[in-house]
Amino acid sequence: MRYLHTMVRVNDLQASLDFYCDKLGLVEVNRSEHEAGRFTLVYLAAPDDIDAVGGPAAPHVELTYNWDKEEYPGGRNFGHLAFRVANIYDVCQRLMDAGVTINRPPRDGHMAFVRSPDGISIELLQEGERLAPADPWRAMENTGSW
Repeated sequence: MRYLHTMVRVNDLQASLDFYCDKLGLVEVNRSEHEAGRFTLVYLAAPDDIDAVGGPAAPHVELTYNWDKEEYPGGRNFGHLAFRVANIYDVCQRLMDAGVTINRPPRDGHMAFVRSPDGISIELLQEGERLAPADPWRAMENTGSW
């Protein structure tokens, strides 16, 4: 058995691509339009998970955009997506500079949470050992839910 992807339904494909690609740093690896079903699938991968020929070498995120507007109530959601990062402080600073709210700052040098435009919780985990607590993160309060 092999884990393939996590599917996330999105309400605004452009806003979601701006968040996941332009701000978070994922890369679009495949896209398909399904006119009969009236939906678009966009597959994203972390840059370090893309192999030498450009295909995903590990699980990826599938953004599903239904052309007809739908509400996605509780029960069709899930906990969070998680990504390992080389420097959690640098990533959080880059996201903050891009206008993303850090809902749970990396006070411990290990873990942070942000949310996508659709409210999907994204966990960021420091690769390797925790970083030493540092300002402004160590005193930053949580914002909203994560």
